[in-house]
Amino acid sequence: MSFFTLNSLIFILCQTIKLKLYVNIVAQIVAFMNRNIFYLIGFVLFFMISTSLQAQLSAPGSNGSDKTSYVTFPETDSIYVFCTAVETDEVGGLRMTTALTGTKTFLWEKYNENSAAFEFYFSESADAMYSERADLGNGCYRVTVSQGGTTEVSRAWVFNNWTKATGNVSESNCESFKLTGEFTTAELNYFDLADNTKLQVAKDTRVQWKNGDEIIASSLITTVYDPPTKNTDYTLHVSDKFGCEGTSTVTYESIVTKALFTVDFGEQDPNELEAPLTVSFKNNSENGDAGLYEWFLFRDLNEIKKESEGSDAAIDSIMIVAYDDNPVYTYERTGVYDVKLVSKHVSENHTCADTVYIDDYIKIDSSYIKAANVFTPNGDGVNDVFIVKFFSMQSVKISLFNRWGRKVHYFESDNVRGFGDTWEASVWDGKLMGGRYASPGVYYYVIVGEGRDGTKRHAHGFFHLFREKD
Repeated sequence: MSFFTLNSLIFILCQTIKLKLYVNIVAQIVAFMNRNIFYLIGFVLFFMISTSLQAQLSAPGSNGSDKTSYVTFPETDSIYVFCTAVETDEVGGLRMTTALTGTKTFLWEKYNENSAAFEFYFSESADAMYSERADLGNGCYRVTVSQGGTTEVSRAWVFNNWTKATGNVSESNCESFKLTGEFTTAELNYFDLADNTKLQVAKDTRVQWKNGDEIIASSLITTVYDPPTKNTDYTLHVSDKFGCEGTSTVTYESIVTKALFTVDFGEQDPNELEAPLTVSFKNNSENGDAGLYEWFLFRDLNEIKKESEGSDAAIDSIMIVAYDDNPVYTYERTGVYDVKLVSKHVSENHTCADTVYIDDYIKIDSSYIKAANVFTPNGDGVNDVFIVKFFSMQSVKISLFNRWGRKVHYFESDNVRGFGDTWEASVWDGKLMGGRYASPGVYYYVIVGEGRDGTKRHAHGFFHLFREKD
């Protein structure tokens, strides 16, 4: 019979009885290749059946397992670990399973490290194919199954594993605080069954401080910088390779603040601001104390730069300091303005402050005047008045003339208050000073004024008046 035919036959037999074919069996088969094939098959079946009948201790409810590393004892035993909440809990459990049928005796013994010997723990006779015990304490258990002249023995170590963690917050100040943790955990000690040498199970313990799911640190002591502005829970997790864990949650009580604010320009376009500009500052600071806010509104940066040129003297850059929680301020002049907010939080031992500047400067454009070139005062509600656009102007004087140089209208304002109001003002409605309607035709305007940037402004030109005939 060929080598390949022999291997195929053995494989079929193994599948039929559903038993594992070990590597050493294959080695023995190869060694006996020249023997009678039936002898080989009988040898394999006997070995596998006798192996499968060997009883085994298992721990269905364990959280993890390991193997012993005895120094002298030649065999290796299983280690089963059970996670418990406190050190007094004993939740370990073992099950001894055998293939023997009929009535048999299960003798349970526990190793005594003081006497270095196994001692009686429990015994029962049963027809069942297994015997199990729960609520076991730490130690090595040996179970002997006896039936007639057949004896099966198996051993395993059981450990109830616990961890206690504690933590606290200390050294809290305006810049940081410290998280400090400590823990105690069960020592998983076992003994060499040959010389009673004390050994220890490696637990590979690790620690983590977490804020929710975020890992803050992987050490017992850590300093947290840039503390949060809200009371925050931090949890110390102490765990090992068996999945056993102890936790402790502590609360950081915030003593810091974060300065935040936004600006509201009302109806004005943020990209085309004009003076006078009324700005509403909205305070969005976190954990700040009401009444302790400080707003610094700076002067026009262009003015500050101009004053500082060629001078070593200190320049006062602050225009006004406000203490309202949500101040409102009107900028009367054009320019580029910076804003700073200081938020404070007062606790028992500290006064913490935070400062923030506006994201972008408040840029109020330079003054100018622009007049319409046509209007139609016909009463249809569309373009019925002559419009002049004033941008960041303080005062204006407008004179309108007909084509022969006669003044037909005059408009004056020494406190122009915004683009929107200017458009609503009737610079000229197309009526003469006596109340009569002006004739259609070409007219001439002359405008003089002063901008809110201190610049004298002039404008002049022609415009057309159209009116439908009766």
